[in-house]
Amino acid sequence: MIPSMRSLTAEEYVEAFKSFLEHSTEHQCMDEFNKEQMPSIVAGITRLCHCMSHKAEHASVLLGDALAGVVPGEQDLKMIRILQAVHPGVFIENEIVEPNPQHVAAYKELVNQAPDLQNVSFIWHQLTSLEYEQQLKEKGTHKKFDFIHMIQMLYRVEDIPNTIKFFHSCLDHHGKLLIIILSDSSGWASLWKKHRDCLPATDSGHYITSSGITEVLQRLGVEHRVYEFASGWDITECFIEGDAVGGRMMDFLTGTKNFLGTAPAALRRRLQEALCQPECSSTRDGRVIFSNNLSMIVVES
Repeated sequence: MIPSMRSLTAEEYVEAFKSFLEHSTEHQCMDEFNKEQMPSIVAGITRLCHCMSHKAEHASVLLGDALAGVVPGEQDLKMIRILQAVHPGVFIENEIVEPNPQHVAAYKELVNQAPDLQNVSFIWHQLTSLEYEQQLKEKGTHKKFDFIHMIQMLYRVEDIPNTIKFFHSCLDHHGKLLIIILSDSSGWASLWKKHRDCLPATDSGHYITSSGITEVLQRLGVEHRVYEFASGWDITECFIEGDAVGGRMMDFLTGTKNFLGTAPAALRRRLQEALCQPECSSTRDGRVIFSNNLSMIVVES
């Protein structure tokens, strides 16, 4: 009997995500953005006195946190080092919101292994972003931050407009909110728009790309800039029968455990055919490269 289709658990998602990162340029794309744009972005933060708050927003793996899986906190620390380089000697108070205890532990270990992080304090909240918001409201406090980032975490937030509205309200004067989300030019956007019927019902995430976020920001009437960066994902193994790497890739793409082994044959064929369409992928030297382009949206306070 063929087992039924089911969603990935948190641990299974981590394994599938590792396979994605190993075959994509997602983190290289973020590094390029950090190098080209981040210094000038954080240079505009003007509240630089005794303490500068740096709010690092995280979601759980189940909410689609793209930073979890390999080295939780790795991208955060890169951004902290940019802040240090642009504003030397300034004290940085870094708050982390992360519901997964394993990811919190891994992030703390990464911090312990980084002796160069001087003048930086860390406050850990083992909460989802919604729980963090509710906690602040219950306490009647409303903290202000100079920098907030939401990297690849809005896909599984229940109420995207209100989440963005809340964290934007947490910005101090001249603060910046960074949202990294899949671009409308990505293969994901085309897949979700034109071939959604190919995706199994187990994937309950929000099919949202940069235009959905900018529409929210326009309704809020807040100033923002969008930076587009190209990124690719080599999915060639997805089309090789019985390939373990390809299987994990399809699991990540569909949010389904053992998709190739549990999905009906017609569904597998339709999805593989959709992935080969030119609006989703290109062919380079015989390899199938899925477009994973990212939009970096910088929102002003």
